[in-house]
Amino acid sequence: MSRLSDLSGKGTAVWLDFVDRKFLESGGLKTLVEDDGITGVTSNPSIFEKAMGQGTAYDDSLAAYDRAHPEAPTIDRYEALAVQDIKAAADTLRPVYDRLDAKDGYVSLEVSPYISDDTDATIAEAAKLWSMVDKPNLMIKIPGTPAGAPAIAATIAAGINVNVTLLFGIEAYKAVALAHAAGLEKRVQEGKPIDRIASVASFFVSRIDSAIDAKIDALGTDEAAAIRGKVAIANAKMAYQWYLEFLKSDRWHALAAKGAMPQRLLWASTGTKDKAYPDTLYVDTLIGADTVNTMPPATMDAFRDHGTIAETLTADVDGARHVLAEAERLGLDLNGVTDRLVEEGVASFAKAFDDLLGAIAAKHPATA
Repeated sequence: MSRLSDLSGKGTAVWLDFVDRKFLESGGLKTLVEDDGITGVTSNPSIFEKAMGQGTAYDDSLAAYDRAHPEAPTIDRYEALAVQDIKAAADTLRPVYDRLDAKDGYVSLEVSPYISDDTDATIAEAAKLWSMVDKPNLMIKIPGTPAGAPAIAATIAAGINVNVTLLFGIEAYKAVALAHAAGLEKRVQEGKPIDRIASVASFFVSRIDSAIDAKIDALGTDEAAAIRGKVAIANAKMAYQWYLEFLKSDRWHALAAKGAMPQRLLWASTGTKDKAYPDTLYVDTLIGADTVNTMPPATMDAFRDHGTIAETLTADVDGARHVLAEAERLGLDLNGVTDRLVEEGVASFAKAFDDLLGAIAAKHPATA
């Protein structure tokens, strides 16, 4: 096993932030599971846009679907292709899911970014995608927007695993963590089991540094430069501190007594965007119990080669507090930045979805 597999010994599960038909069919995911201990896969509209919108890997499947459904709208054609990939990934990960008794082994599929501000539509689409894939190790990705929080609670209450995406700020994270608890509590009230319902809260990191570092560079002072590249990690560490405190609460203890699994923090956007930083920065610094790090293939390759293994997530918490205090003192407006990043993230996924649907529509009718 590789250095990646060693992360699990420190409590950090490794997920792959990538899905592609050729990769799945060639056994690429199976190899990562066997050689690197990978225990999950995430997808999003940008990933599917790159996979489906380029090349011919999906053409045969699309042609078969079009012959059976010649009048199907483009969105249905996309969902048919995506569901095939997600099912294949879920099947590859099913032995992991079974071995770990539902604690891991998940593949994530996102609701449409077009409905990020519509609670009812998000609830309905989560239920539809859950039914279409029909695999117990599926997670439905729901954005952590204000409209997303009640949708998360309802989806968890319906017995559906949830990956909360596009989290940047600690307050937004708290809201979805409490929504997760509320969904579990509703199931308990209804006499339904909660012991095999899994959830992760995907907390994005590198995009925060990209935005904050630009403000730091604009200030051009030595005291500002001293926290360059440190704000995202500090933000993540303080989110984890809140998670640890919540696990000590009476509210969580009551759910844990019923078999509830904690909603793990998942570190997303872990590819380093600033070439001045180590390419394993957002893995090396965020290793700790009950967490997930979802990595694009390049970051996975880098960590396998030269990543460091140490429990860093709970190290120097006071230092993290100092970094955030300095960011506030310098007027970097972290809250404003994280709010804007959510909006930009939704818009980016919507643009990728536009491009994806456009590419699929251009292949209609695919009757070859």
